[in-house]
Amino acid sequence: MKSVLITGTSKGIGLETSLAFARAGYKVYATMRNPQNATVFRQKIKDESLNITISAMDVDSDESVSRAIGAIIKENDTIDVLVNNAGIERHGSVEELSMKEIIAIMNTNYFGVLRCTKQLLPLMRSTKNGCIINIASVAGKISNTPLGAYAASKHALEAISEALAQEVKPFNIRVKIVEPGIIDTQMARDIGVGGESVYPQSNRFGGLFKASLETPTSPAMVADKILKVAENKNWELRHPVGPDAQPFLDWRASMTDEEWVDWNAANDEDWYNSVEELFGLNARK
Repeated sequence: MKSVLITGTSKGIGLETSLAFARAGYKVYATMRNPQNATVFRQKIKDESLNITISAMDVDSDESVSRAIGAIIKENDTIDVLVNNAGIERHGSVEELSMKEIIAIMNTNYFGVLRCTKQLLPLMRSTKNGCIINIASVAGKISNTPLGAYAASKHALEAISEALAQEVKPFNIRVKIVEPGIIDTQMARDIGVGGESVYPQSNRFGGLFKASLETPTSPAMVADKILKVAENKNWELRHPVGPDAQPFLDWRASMTDEEWVDWNAANDEDWYNSVEELFGLNARK
């Protein structure tokens, strides 16, 4: 039986990914910071008789990662797929976001992935088998305020994943980057709230998320994509997912850097009108 270790499974994409892999016949090790809060998840496992083991792991901690993954390997001998999904988001301008928040974002979204990956790589390399799927974001290729710190963490994740793919291909280990667009998760809904700021982009970008979530894309769509990527034996590195992901990447690629800066720096009225014209969304809400 194939096995998968998934981080950040308490809700959203991580929870749905755990269910998708288990339904496909995998032995799933679902990790999260606080397993005691996974009541609904445990009920789903029971109702469907799924082969999922929930365990505690904090990707921010070297000790926690080493202990949790060590115990999993001791039980199962090998892990075929690692899905690095755990992530956090804090939004705000560079000036207003605290250093504590910026460091926390990088610790979870970037260093957390490295902790888990480095823990499993010796095993995957020795067996010459493995697939590492890193959940990045469209923000891993595009940066706009007030998501600068979040985008920086995802840009870093994309970069290290690209380098890792080069290193491990000779050992038959596939590295994949999944890039979701705006998905109906608590993280996305928190961005939609906006916030107080001397910079206008914070609230208006929140309005864009809120308007997009009126026709939400389920995290189950991302979970299905992750499973498909794991099952596909090709070496394709990047995998955008969601109806807005590739169109947004293409739109950004069609602009110069200066045009991109100008679009994000435009006054409120011009920006809102542009969003309505380009995307058919009323971000003024």
